[in-house]
Amino acid sequence: MTATELTTDPTAAPAADARALGLAHYAARAVLEHVLARHGMTFQQQIALRAAVTAQVPQTPDDLVAQVRGSLKADPADIHAAVDELLSKQLLVAEGAYLRSTDAGRELLTAVGAETAPISDRIWGAICAEDLAAAGRVLARVRERADAELAALTA
Repeated sequence: MTATELTTDPTAAPAADARALGLAHYAARAVLEHVLARHGMTFQQQIALRAAVTAQVPQTPDDLVAQVRGSLKADPADIHAAVDELLSKQLLVAEGAYLRSTDAGRELLTAVGAETAPISDRIWGAICAEDLAAAGRVLARVRERADAELAALTA
């Protein structure tokens, strides 16, 4: 049986669990980090820059750190450092108490998106819509439960 057959035969696939989720996450993240490294950017910087670019309202540095922390569950000091690096690279700029993305920051995200789009198509493209919808529901439930467990552990 080929690798393609293994990935498309649902009866041959192992049940999803934390290990499978983690392995999929780290494999996909490694692809993205490879592309980001060519642009001198880290994963955390990219997440923070994307959050700033897509924000509906201006954000303070603390707002941006809180948003990224909600996504990555990372140390706020590390996220502040990533935001500071984005400022020093002039991908973000401070305007008073708020941050905004620069043209260079938006262009960088566009370039990374253009590079990763064909890779994402190769990774996700052959997965049927029903499987993606089912996986989306499961992942949303796992995230919700994990967030609740983390909140209980840190309360």
